[in-house]
Amino acid sequence: MAAGRPQLNIAALVAPAYLWLAFTVLLPLAVMLFFSFLTAVPVGGREAELTLKHYASFFTKKIYWYNALRSLELAFYVTAACVVLGYPVAMVLTRMIAGRAREAIFLLIILPFWSNALVRTFSWTMVLRGPFDIIFTYPAIVIGLIHAYLPYAVLTIYVSLQAIDERVIEAARSLGASRLQAFMRVMLPLSLPGVLAGVFLIFVPVTGSFMEPRILGGKDAIMLGPIIESQFTATFNWPLGAALSFMMLAIILLILAASYPFLRPRLAR
Repeated sequence: MAAGRPQLNIAALVAPAYLWLAFTVLLPLAVMLFFSFLTAVPVGGREAELTLKHYASFFTKKIYWYNALRSLELAFYVTAACVVLGYPVAMVLTRMIAGRAREAIFLLIILPFWSNALVRTFSWTMVLRGPFDIIFTYPAIVIGLIHAYLPYAVLTIYVSLQAIDERVIEAARSLGASRLQAFMRVMLPLSLPGVLAGVFLIFVPVTGSFMEPRILGGKDAIMLGPIIESQFTATFNWPLGAALSFMMLAIILLILAASYPFLRPRLAR
């Protein structure tokens, strides 16, 4: 009996978290998955039957799969830009700045999280109307999304770099490695878990983003995220919107599954 008591205590501690997860995430997902197989939303006296036509529409109508590819392309550009811009910032914060200066810079980095996303996006419409005049273009969408998600890259990479023992870098330098070699062969491989964490945190939500493309993109905003959003808010075609959402989720899961053999040895370090 005594041997089983720790397991019961652990189960009692984690049970509320799992119940909360089930009711706030899994249950809504299950409901939306059920809706995706219906011909209509069963409200207001509507009759609904089971069907696969919404999933078939994704493959048979070019507008859906083509814009799914555009959404993945956008996520790739934004994620790559966030990592390229965020890594030097995280490295400077880790190696060159300390004390109050570091705290001030961190405050500036997380400042976007303190403002409403809608207000933040609309503020970009004013900036991009200025001398650059690139509002309602594809670059405007990329800029708005980079501003929104860059902190994720900086913070995750910073945590990973902070965990690297400085003596490891010094040992590489003492053995004749240049600064570039020490970075490429020691620091970068050891920081990859933080880089990959940032990639996941950015790529997945950007793929389904709809607010920034709709506000900043104009005619270039036609991607799968805004199309899905319009099915729920404009046309009230929840089954099609749910089906398109799960198709996008399936694509993301397939990408993650295909990349897992490559990522596994790096995450195990």
